[in-house]
Amino acid sequence: MLPGTGGLTRLTDKRRVRRDHADLFCTTSEGIRGQRAVDWKLVDRLAKPAQFKDVVQQRATAIVEQADAGDASRRRDPGLKGIQLRPLMRSIDDAGLHYDNVDVLIDRGARTAAITVRAPGADPAPTATAALALGDEWYPLKLARELDDAILRLRTNELTIGTWILKTAGDARHVLAQDAFLATNADHWFVRATIGYLRRTLNRLEVSSRSLFAIIEPGTCFAGTLCELALAADRSYMLDPGTPGASDAPSIVLSEANFGLYATLTGQTRLKDRFHMDAAHAARLESHAGSPLDAAQALELGLVTATPDDIDWDDEVRIAIEERASLSPDALTGMEASLRFGGAETMETKIFGRLTAWQNWIFIRPNAVGKAGALKVYGTGNKAKFDWERV
Repeated sequence: MLPGTGGLTRLTDKRRVRRDHADLFCTTSEGIRGQRAVDWKLVDRLAKPAQFKDVVQQRATAIVEQADAGDASRRRDPGLKGIQLRPLMRSIDDAGLHYDNVDVLIDRGARTAAITVRAPGADPAPTATAALALGDEWYPLKLARELDDAILRLRTNELTIGTWILKTAGDARHVLAQDAFLATNADHWFVRATIGYLRRTLNRLEVSSRSLFAIIEPGTCFAGTLCELALAADRSYMLDPGTPGASDAPSIVLSEANFGLYATLTGQTRLKDRFHMDAAHAARLESHAGSPLDAAQALELGLVTATPDDIDWDDEVRIAIEERASLSPDALTGMEASLRFGGAETMETKIFGRLTAWQNWIFIRPNAVGKAGALKVYGTGNKAKFDWERV
């Protein structure tokens, strides 16, 4: 019915189904069953109804045993227990979504959501054991859960809010200390699982069909892990006060977290993706890790998009956001996905980038070819009228 929306890539790249088998499967109305489905790699195995639960349990046990036989540093200790993930504490009102470490303010008139992520209020726990004792109150885990929840709620319930404005707040020193702790203790199961949660949450941000603008101004804290938000954004604006060394001048700081903890769907860091695998530039950036970078330095290093001065700041940022919100949501979905996942392909980038941005889908949508769609009114002098929902 709709080739090019993801199923074919999952057959060949994920399941590794032979292309002639995939061709036959896709065009056979009755489908493929039984042993042939196993032989063609469409399913992993068969089980009769009476044996189904036992077969599933045996497979799950085999996977656990296989994992335990791997890297000694990553083997599970059968005596260890996981932690309880309790329901998140959140409040929802007309203004937006509110958590301990994440706050979302929605402007329905402007069709924007300002997402502010707060830095930790103190240095990290002294040991991985101490972090484990904090359970779901440990800052990195709590942050990942809250940001993930906010992203999903905005994606599902706020379809006309097409532009997300990413902000941060807090003390960069605490973020850098937390990053150093994560890197040092990455072999501990609890820390490793939390890093994975943060990585997946950042990836979820990038596969969301929304425009992402990072705003770096006085009081913000785009350092280390929180700097990944700016690197994930489609554009980033950083205020340049014009006075070198001004006490209220914003800065960004790179840490070891930006050079390996959070792989994107391409399998690379955001910094490597940003500079198209330029090894020399990556080495130069790493030499600046731990040092606050002002607007001029950040712009020269390619870490931000623009650095308006304090005279033009309010107008430039406002105009950029208003302009973005005026464009076709469907066209933006296609542009953003294509640009976010350029370069070398992986199965994930094919699904979330090229296929999500499927051109034929954009060109048959009412925003393009409806009575007041962009292609219908092009050249007439009339303004297109768009359905503002993001898909």
